[in-house]
Amino acid sequence: MDEVVTNPSFWGLALAIAGAAFAVAFAGAGSSIGVGTAGQAGAGVTAEKPELFGKVLILEALPATQGIYGFLIAFLILMFTGVLGGNFEELTLAQGALVGFAGIPVGLAGYFSGIHQGRVSAAGMGLIAKNAADMGKAMVLSAMVETYAVLGFLVSALIVFAIPSLA
Repeated sequence: MDEVVTNPSFWGLALAIAGAAFAVAFAGAGSSIGVGTAGQAGAGVTAEKPELFGKVLILEALPATQGIYGFLIAFLILMFTGVLGGNFEELTLAQGALVGFAGIPVGLAGYFSGIHQGRVSAAGMGLIAKNAADMGKAMVLSAMVETYAVLGFLVSALIVFAIPSLA
């Protein structure tokens, strides 16, 4: 075991896996908080107006996408490093750090945008509770927050694909 821990490629792979874990954990946490916030508001709206459940469900689901983005980046990292296939890549410490850092944009953008998209979705539920015809407005307002999660996802993907010898 000591031979493995002192091998530089072990630490490169460890950093890459840490980046995948960061992407999933933070983006997933943001989605979880956002979906929870929206769900609380949705429960109140549907208690008063059960016919709005379908619209409420759509607004509640919107903050869940950040977790999906984090999962996709983690999947790319684990696929390109060979972890998924069991044929681990020999990564230098520098390559491992680059791959690990690739999880940061999607993780952080997903965390914060998931939370705030949940808040905007919850406010949108209040909007449709007053006038169900305003569903489009509520969705656009919530989707605007999504933009930054998408940008974090794209930057993370670009980093993964740009690392020499991985793609």
